[in-house]
Amino acid sequence: MAPSSRPPSPPSLLAVLFFLSSTALLCESRLSLDYYSKTCPSFNKILQETITNKQITNPTTAAGTLRLLFHDCLPNGCDGSILISSTAFNKAERDADINLSLPGDPFDLIIRAKTALEFSCPNTVSCADILAVATRDLVTMLGGPYYNVYLGRKDSRFSQASSLEGKLPKPNMDMSQIISLFAASGFNVQEMVALSGAHTVGFSHCKEFSSNIGNDTHYNPRFAQALKQACSDYPKNPTLSVFNDIMTPNKFDNLYFQNLPKGLGLLQSDHGLYNDPRTKPFVELYAKDQNKFFQDFARAMQKLSRTNSVYMHTFLMLELFPIQALDKFYFSPANEVDSKCVRHFSSLLRETLLRFL
Repeated sequence: MAPSSRPPSPPSLLAVLFFLSSTALLCESRLSLDYYSKTCPSFNKILQETITNKQITNPTTAAGTLRLLFHDCLPNGCDGSILISSTAFNKAERDADINLSLPGDPFDLIIRAKTALEFSCPNTVSCADILAVATRDLVTMLGGPYYNVYLGRKDSRFSQASSLEGKLPKPNMDMSQIISLFAASGFNVQEMVALSGAHTVGFSHCKEFSSNIGNDTHYNPRFAQALKQACSDYPKNPTLSVFNDIMTPNKFDNLYFQNLPKGLGLLQSDHGLYNDPRTKPFVELYAKDQNKFFQDFARAMQKLSRTNSVYMHTFLMLELFPIQALDKFYFSPANEVDSKCVRHFSSLLRETLLRFL
């Protein structure tokens, strides 16, 4: 019998994507603690001065910056894409409905820090790195844990509001939806609960929880009545808000978890953490042991801030542009990104996917 003339079948797309993801992780491994030690020796000093001045002037900056980092990193990786402005031809992430309530102070902080660093180290420090370090330093200033921040992220030039769909938790989501959302980004249930402890600082707008006050029996009755009064005019004044942790709103501690069993949670998701059997044990653990909460929060934040973005945005670009457009995006002078690493990865992606298209 004559041998078949059919060409050998290509490897499965799943196997290819696994291989390419592994290649992309090599790009992520280039992050280091001393990334700017030679190219921008004054990085830490300039950033610390800018952060301290901003926080003293506007004490809500810390909580807002923590939230900004979360909204940048969780959906598509820590690449500063949340900072990009929309144009007449593109609605950017910062203008997505879920991001419209992000406060202005964190954006102002990044602009101030970037401007100061440009005078000392032009075209060197990424906004994504500034956001990551600023978040860590501000959490520490509020009494929270210190953790190492690895540096070397590259700023994205791609930002599209539609890329966030289903990738950020909403106040009215049930716990199964939230657990699934975090799992899709590589976080287990305990890490999700630890990260939720960020609600120990900051505030939420009345529109995010007012409709639940009369329907959710998990609210402490006196707390529910106080919330109704505080938010009574929110239809006329949508800026009305309430602190997430009414006990110590400007201190990073574990009182957020202590509040939940007492019915003092603000959002539906807060109540869900305590009432769902999958998350309740971790709420109780962190309520009793602040050191354990700090340890797990620091570890989860370090993991979140190292979320890779290079290959994620490659796949996003493939959804919007033909395969031939990759060169124009990744290799243009205006988007210099760890050229050898990304060039190799993008070349592999292009050559391999052409076999499937």
